[in-house]
Amino acid sequence: MQKIKTALVSYGMSGKVFHAPFIHAHPGFELTGAWERTHKNIQADYPYTKSYASLEELLADDIDLVIVNSPNITHFDYAKKALMAGKHIVVEKPLTVRVSEGEELKRIAEQQGKLLCPYQNRRWNSDYKTVKRILDSGCLGDIVEAEIRYDRYTPAFSYKKHKETGEVGTGIVYDLGSHLIDQALQLFGKPDSLFADIAITREGSLTDDYVELLLFYKDLRVRLKSGFFIREPLPGYILYGKKGAFLKNRADVQEDDLLKGIKPTVANWGIEPESQQGLLHTEIDGKIIREQVPTETGDYMGYFEALYQSVVNGKPLAVKAEESIAVVNIIEKAFESHRLKKVIDL
Repeated sequence: MQKIKTALVSYGMSGKVFHAPFIHAHPGFELTGAWERTHKNIQADYPYTKSYASLEELLADDIDLVIVNSPNITHFDYAKKALMAGKHIVVEKPLTVRVSEGEELKRIAEQQGKLLCPYQNRRWNSDYKTVKRILDSGCLGDIVEAEIRYDRYTPAFSYKKHKETGEVGTGIVYDLGSHLIDQALQLFGKPDSLFADIAITREGSLTDDYVELLLFYKDLRVRLKSGFFIREPLPGYILYGKKGAFLKNRADVQEDDLLKGIKPTVANWGIEPESQQGLLHTEIDGKIIREQVPTETGDYMGYFEALYQSVVNGKPLAVKAEESIAVVNIIEKAFESHRLKKVIDL
């Protein structure tokens, strides 16, 4: 099997939890190393790897793929340098902090003949996959209202100081909003217009930590919400159609397991507890049903398998640059809507 030599631009939480375990476990990837600025940790976890002292040293090595998983504001610069060095790239969400930067990266990737694959891993969450299955089945009828939430109770400031500076690219809209918006666009397509309410609720904070984003479609309204003071969360997905409803908790177990050091190769990976199954209340073949429905299996490895097939066998990318550019466009329009306190046409 052809190996894709892969290096990480950072080996913090993202590299250690979301990338390295899958690259190490997938037989088609070879984890080469990571750029480590202060703490040198990757060799303790993966002794065969290298700890690069600089991005230039990393890019000069015999590497096929670079994963740009550094702070949001650096995505454009690091990704551009990696593409110009002749590497395929994966870029964490958000792809960039400005639409113009994402479009430039897309042009450079095309000119260089290299792949640019945004990392929208939560498309492989068990909860999202279940919601998509229910929608695709048509059992709810035409959807008239939907709500996607990402509730947290995290009033303390992040230990990652770069997340609390208040500069462009920080805050809940760029962070959790990138997931919410991506899923809304995947499930329902591009909206006609939007309205956003964005706030700072933590005393002394410089970054936004509350967002309510309303997406307007011709016959549908989609509400996206996230905040840091939700001690008792609501269902992460609420769908209302002309025939029925579906409610699903945000209950994917993969991140929690990865944080515990559990590897994605274990049996029963990505399986939610049955207690978290979604509630379906609808009419099928003239019969009213109200029942729990089985949950899909979460599988972040699916992202890396799709990536492997794209790099080695030329298969279409599972996450395309233009899809993530569309997410950043919604983010930019959301801040415009909040600033002007008006509905913004797209």
